[in-house]
Amino acid sequence: MKTGKIMFYIIGVIFLVSVSGYFMLGNSEVSKDDYNDESGEFQKVVIGMKGFNYYPNTITVKEGIPVRIYLDESVVGCLRSFTIPEFGVAKYLKTQEDYVEFTPNKKGTFKFACSMNMGTGTLIVE
Repeated sequence: MKTGKIMFYIIGVIFLVSVSGYFMLGNSEVSKDDYNDESGEFQKVVIGMKGFNYYPNTITVKEGIPVRIYLDESVVGCLRSFTIPEFGVAKYLKTQEDYVEFTPNKKGTFKFACSMNMGTGTLIVE
């Protein structure tokens, strides 16, 4: 009888971890559709937080087309203070509706980070 109870608890824990993982990881996914607004006026990027860092932590945009970067509800703490020094971007994004907007005017690989440099990522301009 004791073995049956232990097995029941093990299966329950596995189930709870699986369901929690699905919800924690599921809403941070970014699809290619998120990169471009329907009107084509700007490139939309939504960044979340996973493992105390930005997710995705590598984003790719096109040169010469304005970019809007939003932080979703999973981003907390100093990671809401978003910077891209090479493009003069530094803004505290208090809500999900807040965004930073800039036009990447040069191709290359650039660093983005929170104001404390605790969360980091890479911006690739093609």
